[in-house]
Amino acid sequence: MNLRLSFFSQQSPRTVHPRYSRALLPFALILSLSNFTTANAQSQQKTLPLNEVRMFTEALDRIRLSYVEEIDDQTLLENAIRGMLAGLDPHSAYLDSDDYDLLEETTTGEFGGLGVEVGRENGYIRVISPIDGSPADRAGIKAGDLIIQIDHKPLREMLPEEAAQMMRGEPGTDVTITVSRKGQEPFDLTITREVIELASVRSRILIPGYAYLRISQFRVNTGKKLEEEIEKLLTENEAIEQPLKGMVLDLRNNPGGILQASVGVVDAFLSEGQIVYTEGRMEQTDLDFSASHKTVAGNIPLVVLINNGSASASEIVAGALQDHDRAIIMGTRSFGKGSVQTVLPLDDRRAIKLTTSLYFTPSGRSIQAQGIEPDIVVDEALVTRRSRNVTQYNESDLEGHLENGNGPHSENQRIADALISAEEVLVSDYPLNEALNVLKGINALKPAHSTNNSSSFAQGSLQ
Repeated sequence: MNLRLSFFSQQSPRTVHPRYSRALLPFALILSLSNFTTANAQSQQKTLPLNEVRMFTEALDRIRLSYVEEIDDQTLLENAIRGMLAGLDPHSAYLDSDDYDLLEETTTGEFGGLGVEVGRENGYIRVISPIDGSPADRAGIKAGDLIIQIDHKPLREMLPEEAAQMMRGEPGTDVTITVSRKGQEPFDLTITREVIELASVRSRILIPGYAYLRISQFRVNTGKKLEEEIEKLLTENEAIEQPLKGMVLDLRNNPGGILQASVGVVDAFLSEGQIVYTEGRMEQTDLDFSASHKTVAGNIPLVVLINNGSASASEIVAGALQDHDRAIIMGTRSFGKGSVQTVLPLDDRRAIKLTTSLYFTPSGRSIQAQGIEPDIVVDEALVTRRSRNVTQYNESDLEGHLENGNGPHSENQRIADALISAEEVLVSDYPLNEALNVLKGINALKPAHSTNNSSSFAQGSLQ
């Protein structure tokens, strides 16, 4: 049997979360079962319903003869396959050669392009952020820029994934984009495409002793990259003689990715126990993953942030850490995508992506259409500085008050201090701040002789 495993998570694009474009299609589990599927099909052959087969061929023949334009048989049959799979569930699909290429780019995180994340705004393509050091970054593309043309083709009403596909291409080739920037006339930039490697893991120190880890998507090397980031954080804290007292793992708006990578992420925090298992109709799709004894962060208190944009592989991580009482899960209920997709090749260029099983957390929970419920519910919110209450008075408001000796305080400055414009509003990450507060509380309540073991810290903090 020839069995090749690749692991992903799927969410239908532009129906639930518009920010998940086709260029970033996630998958829950992809199995290429070339030899097995043939043998399995032979052993489970069923008689086709002849009436329905006749109806299909009759419909095909009528379309061929009567449709207003001539369509070749290959296109008609491919469309039939697409419709057949689309009618099953939101995640099963037909993959042509272009879809296959996108799938490979998604799993490896490497592609030829400019290195810019885009979204849609008012019918145009808005730059969300250029990747640090990318061709777009070096060319001067800035967050907030509008891309209005690519190779002189107007982009109004074009979907972001279509624009992204136009900007991608062979490394070394050029593409000209027309940029509209506030306060400037539109201008052209010709940029040479390069191989872009997306960083799925980022980290930083929040305050001394507390670290932040962000996983944007689960790619082939995400588990390894996370371990490297944790080891770097530990080294940085050792250099300043400051122990790492807690970490925040941010999985918000993470659409998923390779399941194997999610297993590697959990393994960084667990030294034993089951992580996830799958169940389906085919025996070969029943898989079980457990933690290894090696862990880089087994004893460090952990808070995991999730929200409705956390899907599939993100939910595997959150569910496993929650079931093992290894982390406090904070935020809002996750998306609830717990089905497994298998990629079954039809030939060298085409395949079908078929839902074949469900995955379960270590306690046996299926998160399909249910999601992960956080231990602590923290809604997404913006923390803003409140303007001064006009009914409150200070000494400086009293008529005839004495100056303080630092020079006259102009009326314009006094008004500016009292009234805060929209541009001056301070925006903060409320869930992240709450996660940090929880970690501080865990350490404040921890006995001096505590061993800080991974199985008890979360339970104690939630009582």
